[in-house]
Amino acid sequence: MLKKPKMLKAGDKVATISLSWGGAGEPDLRWRYEQGIDRLRNVFGLEVVAMPNSLKGGDYLYENPQARAEDLMNAFKDPTIKGIFSNIGGSESIRLLPYIDFDVIRDNPKVFIGYSDSTVTHLFCHKAGISSFYGPAILTDFAENVEMHEYTVEALKKALFTASAIGEVKPATEWTSERLEWIIENKDKKRKMNTNKGYELLQGAGIAQGRLIGGCIEVLEFAKGTSLWPAKEYWKDSILFFETSEELPTPGNVEYWLRNYGTQGILQQAKGIIFGKPQNEKYYEEYKESIRVIMKELSLENLPVLYNLNFGHTEPKFVLPYGAMAEINCENRTFSILDSGVE
Repeated sequence: MLKKPKMLKAGDKVATISLSWGGAGEPDLRWRYEQGIDRLRNVFGLEVVAMPNSLKGGDYLYENPQARAEDLMNAFKDPTIKGIFSNIGGSESIRLLPYIDFDVIRDNPKVFIGYSDSTVTHLFCHKAGISSFYGPAILTDFAENVEMHEYTVEALKKALFTASAIGEVKPATEWTSERLEWIIENKDKKRKMNTNKGYELLQGAGIAQGRLIGGCIEVLEFAKGTSLWPAKEYWKDSILFFETSEELPTPGNVEYWLRNYGTQGILQQAKGIIFGKPQNEKYYEEYKESIRVIMKELSLENLPVLYNLNFGHTEPKFVLPYGAMAEINCENRTFSILDSGVE
């Protein structure tokens, strides 16, 4: 069982942090960062502090992974900081691993939230025995043009600001992956929304319950074979969650990666799988076929698989707490989180 962090409340101090790409500190993107932290203040009533290295820009942070790790360690150590919010993902936060003190994380459980390359930091937390939250980042969801999407706001409130069970997570009614350039001239321009199809049941029957573990499927590849990779017992009786990034991996790659999970015996131990909406719905049908191919190879055609959920590289999005008990109801095509995210 992973230890839950304490819930956030209005007035709490939270830290923003750059664990991979340092875009939040680039002069031409600083407005975007400020817009994101304004939402932390005005929508959620939080006090915000930027960790000392987090706004030093892309070049400095790329060249100094130890500085990024220092920010993370200090954010966990600081008793006045109640939560840590990732500014954005990237592609190489795995380089922080040599500088991580897992005892610091273990001894100071608190909210950490982010997605994409933040999958690595979630694995840091997982290895330390604490639950963290696969969800929105500052430069994307919090800094959404004009206003945050209400679906995302409500998901954050349920996951981070209440100690009640999160409950059924309904599909968003709309979605977008439209790429509007992050220039200040676009600040007041809303992205085009599309009607959402809702969840699709690819296979399975009945009700499956298990503890949540997963992340961005490409980023998880960085961790395989390292000391971060969870031991076999952590995959047992799990609900796996996978999503793909803006790099739009080919269906063939998704097959290769899933085949590896099968070879490790992870898929055979799972109670079910949920897949996030592919960005731009690119390869939407092809990914489904890739999943079916691997399930047939492994004789897992009865394993519940729910597809097109609103998490990861799509907006709006909901929040997944690692280690929380979740449920796939195949008859109703519903997904629920039966635990609270915080205590």
